Amino acid sequence: MDAGGTWVRVRAQADSRPIAALTQSASAVPELATFLHSLWRRRGWTRPRVDALVVAARGVWLPPERRALRRRLTGLARRVSVIADVEAAWHAMLGAECGVLVLSGTGSIALGRDARGRWARGGGLGPLLGDEGSAFWIGREWLRATADERARRRFATAPHAVSAVAALAPRVVGRARRGDRVARRIVSAAQAHLAAQTAAVARALRLPPPVVVGGAGSVMGDRWFAAGVRSALARTGLRAQWRESGGAPVDAAVRLAAALAAARR
Repeated sequence: MDAGGTWVRVRAQADSRPIAALTQSASAVPELATFLHSLWRRRGWTRPRVDALVVAARGVWLPPERRALRRRLTGLARRVSVIADVEAAWHAMLGAECGVLVLSGTGSIALGRDARGRWARGGGLGPLLGDEGSAFWIGREWLRATADERARRRFATAPHAVSAVAALAPRVVGRARRGDRVARRIVSAAQAHLAAQTAAVARALRLPPPVVVGGAGSVMGDRWFAAGVRSALARTGLRAQWRESGGAPVDAAVRLAAALAAARR
């Protein structure tokens, strides 16, 4: 399971064959454990029990947060692992390598790992205190620069305000690509933020150059935007070797679950 800020995706396999796939809006899944227990009952997965379950969820970076969610998932599988959603994106992009993943979707974060398995992160503090360079940050800066008070209030009081503001980002990036001065200023600042976070993580881990870097998330999925992040990263002085996408985070979660099941047999 990959439970991000916008979408919740579930994939299941048996004997290396896909047997189920589900994608649902995160706003329709208020509590992951309740959602999964209900899904298990509907699918008839309670007997025989699932061998292994990996849940990649937002907001579970710290060990106590992971343990709390894992307890709520008791009974769903013989073996349960809870990781941060950005870790699943890491495994999808970089696998076992050391390097840095820069993710910009609804939120943003730079996550790095060295050859000794140590992790470091930059950003990822959510919309209140961080997420610079994310879709939400881009949308918010656009509203601040261009919208009147009535429009800003409409977004601020929307039922899912963060998602609504983040949904503006593709339009802002498109305007920047076409030369709109305000949009270009905002997008350039977003790219600089992401590059600075990536460089800071690489230097905190003392990763040797060239540093393997991968981009993930809906905003980094725009090739023009990603090229700007690469240019901004080069200006920081960090020599990087960019990695192309290695698949969806939910597919990486499935691979991790298969490995977990095989390792415990």
